[in-house]
Amino acid sequence: MSDDVDRPAEAHPVPERVAVTDAAAVLLAHLREEHGELMFHQSGGCCDGSSPMCYPLGEFLTGDADVHLGDLRVPVPDDGARPGGTASVPVWMSRNQFEYWKHTHLTIDVVPGRGAGFSLEAPEGVRFLIRSRIFSDEEWEALEAAGAL
Repeated sequence: MSDDVDRPAEAHPVPERVAVTDAAAVLLAHLREEHGELMFHQSGGCCDGSSPMCYPLGEFLTGDADVHLGDLRVPVPDDGARPGGTASVPVWMSRNQFEYWKHTHLTIDVVPGRGAGFSLEAPEGVRFLIRSRIFSDEEWEALEAAGAL
């Protein structure tokens, strides 16, 4: 008789809700050098469409009406005085909008072009955008099992 019969099924790891492309991470590292710690809030519309908005950490106030989707990891260069590593950039979304997007994984990317005037990348001649995909059945089950919906 196999030992596999008595072993419980392995749970799927809880998937990350947000990710960042290499190009966007490089831009975030540059913006962090200029502006300090950063954060994103996924805009829900109005004048900025549905653009991810990058702000200095704490400049956009979040509260009970917002959902913390996760933290992006961006490179921190070794400047000679301090060793390099990574920094966290929290990503937030309004709770109402999250109800529509909760089934998707979001990746923050950067493309050429002028973005929203309120987001920190606007003067750089580029704009952040969201690329999304629907969670797989296995990812959705792991999110449900973790109570992350």
